[in-house]
Amino acid sequence: MNFEGIKLAAEAYEGRMTRFLRDLVAIPGESCEEKEVIKRIVEEMESLDFDKVEVDPMGNVLGYMGNGEKLIAYDAHIDTVGLGELSNWSFDPYEGYETDTEIGGRGTSDQLGGIVSAVYGARIMKDLDLLNDKYTVLVTGTVQEEDCDGLCWQYIINEDRVKPEFVVITEPTDGNIYRGQRGRMEIRVEVKGISCHGSAPERGENAIYKMSDILQEVRELNNHLHDDPFLGKGTLAVSEVFFNSPSRCAVADMCAISIDRRLTDGETYQKALEEIRDLPSVKKYNAEVTMYKYDRPSYTGLVYPTDCYFPTWVIPEDHAATDAMVEAYEGMYGKPLVDKWTFSTNGVSIMGRYGIPCIGFGPGAEAQAHAPNEKTWKADLVKCAAVYAAVPSMYCK
Repeated sequence: MNFEGIKLAAEAYEGRMTRFLRDLVAIPGESCEEKEVIKRIVEEMESLDFDKVEVDPMGNVLGYMGNGEKLIAYDAHIDTVGLGELSNWSFDPYEGYETDTEIGGRGTSDQLGGIVSAVYGARIMKDLDLLNDKYTVLVTGTVQEEDCDGLCWQYIINEDRVKPEFVVITEPTDGNIYRGQRGRMEIRVEVKGISCHGSAPERGENAIYKMSDILQEVRELNNHLHDDPFLGKGTLAVSEVFFNSPSRCAVADMCAISIDRRLTDGETYQKALEEIRDLPSVKKYNAEVTMYKYDRPSYTGLVYPTDCYFPTWVIPEDHAATDAMVEAYEGMYGKPLVDKWTFSTNGVSIMGRYGIPCIGFGPGAEAQAHAPNEKTWKADLVKCAAVYAAVPSMYCK
């Protein structure tokens, strides 16, 4: 493997990768609104002579290089979160900025940089004649991940009938290689009351007061969840509160909360629901505990309903995909740290639901995700493109 040649090829593409990323940043593309971002990615893939470029009915773009036996995929979700409080930004999030070393803007780390490096990594394979009859490369720009992690890959696997040998997740990894993540689920707890006039609250049953008892027990439950030696502890956080009342001068007759539950290795969604249902105040007030469902249409109008359950996944440190990524990295940049993500990725479906191995390596930093003044680094784009170009040959040798 000519590692030095791959590095030089990636460095030569830095300017084009920077322009591509800045173009993507300039196009607003929150979940379910990614149409123009996808069009720009198709344009770039076609200009780089991908062998086949398709947009599926959900709106995901699938770009292929080569025609070998094993299908090796690189996944990047191309939707972004919103902007939040604009006063927290020191520059225009869509105009972004560029220095000799950095690129700023919404989505630069999470995770438009990933699609940029993957697209150019595939092109480098073609430039350097690395493609052969052993593998085909698939680069996916996937939609709706910020809304519903992995839904795109449920569709790709079930409906597009695409099943790779393994998938490189290009979410930001702080220069490390990641081989797993905690899963998550979204839980709703709802309790009913009886409304009455606020001047005589004793005549009713205040649902908010009932929920306040439940909230204390939910908070305490977080301290007693399972702890895995690699992925760490399961957690939960109350993320939303809702209520219903006839008026501001009436007792509330419904109160509900949303819980963001992070699942470590060894935890299941059934167990997580039962832990909430077994809380004394949940039983006392006959609260209803359910899992949310997601059924928001994609930008194409397609609805693909799913439970809001995103399974935990881990692959072994000595897995062939891990070895290939580590060997490609070591050939150019020294010994990497092999670790795990704090947040969730499309691997929840690829590996978590369907058992297709995933390995993570992507430009940018986890701490930049969803943060104001988001940025990434040009050196990361180059490094990832180079490593991506080498991985299939390491895996198929």
